[in-house]
Amino acid sequence: MSQAIPEKYRDLFSKRAFANLGTLMPDGRPQVTPVWCDLEGDYVVFNSAKGRQKDKNVRRDPRVAMAIVDPDNPYRYVEIRGRVVEITEQAADAHIDKLAKKYLGVDKYPYRQPGEVRVVYKIQPEHTTAMG
Repeated sequence: MSQAIPEKYRDLFSKRAFANLGTLMPDGRPQVTPVWCDLEGDYVVFNSAKGRQKDKNVRRDPRVAMAIVDPDNPYRYVEIRGRVVEITEQAADAHIDKLAKKYLGVDKYPYRQPGEVRVVYKIQPEHTTAMG
């Protein structure tokens, strides 16, 4: 059952706010990583490199949690629990360049490694809480 991100908090995804993404390790322990993200309709979208821990984790178990805090007011945030419902390499390079423009003000993602394969992940929110 999906739950939309409240309209009052959607602006957080247009700001240069990092999101903290929680995934599950094979033994069930949480793993948390700061990520860049944006919205695509009602989906939260983030990008990573294939083979990183979060990539391995969501391929094995799609359950995730994410918190994004307003950089202008740290007492305002939205927390999302949901599932990664799509994983694709299609248009992933263009997506990371779009995020680099948003977060760094540059046209091309500057940290790409030789042979790196970028991946886009779509999260369908199932539960949200918000404050501020």
